[in-house]
Amino acid sequence: MAAATTTSPSYSSPLAGPVPWAGRRPGLEEVREHLGECTRCGLCQGRRTIVFGEGNPEADLLFVGEGPGEQEDRTGRPFVGRAGELLTQMIEKGIGIPRDEVYICNIVKCRPPQNRNPLPPEVAACRPFLDGQIQAVAPRVIVTLGKPAASLLLGRDIAITRVRGTWQDYQGIPLMPTLHPAYVLRQYTQENRRAVWEDLRAAHERSRG
Repeated sequence: MAAATTTSPSYSSPLAGPVPWAGRRPGLEEVREHLGECTRCGLCQGRRTIVFGEGNPEADLLFVGEGPGEQEDRTGRPFVGRAGELLTQMIEKGIGIPRDEVYICNIVKCRPPQNRNPLPPEVAACRPFLDGQIQAVAPRVIVTLGKPAASLLLGRDIAITRVRGTWQDYQGIPLMPTLHPAYVLRQYTQENRRAVWEDLRAAHERSRG
């Protein structure tokens, strides 16, 4: 009986090596350059484009979401679909600053199929680049949008409806977990909408020192 053979995946291991900025603060351009045309997990096989992040590279407020959707995958920009429109409205009308004054990114940079939650190996593959973005921007406050982002940065599985609106800590940076705009659209109530607005206002106030 012939020995069994295995076919190597068309993507590389997420443990492809250390990041070049270990031990120092990188710039966003360096993080993006190291990400390259990433093939570190299977999400690369179905994506149209990498959605790295956008906004003020020296923002006081940094928003972290879950992953790109269909429109984000098409445009290469985070939060441009219906959920993005709501987030933009909350930033610009709720706390009164232009969207381009904050920085926005996701825990994974490629769209998961059917907009499912990212799988642990996919999150692990992208984690060094999320960490690099946070280090590069060095925000005063982080706002996580939804359970996956909050659970990742807090290092534990959380119930977003229980921890939203409560101050947490990420490596010395105040972190405000709140509901994902897509959740607010699906479960639209004045209570949910008001909760997110209150969370963003609290985050903005704290980011001002």
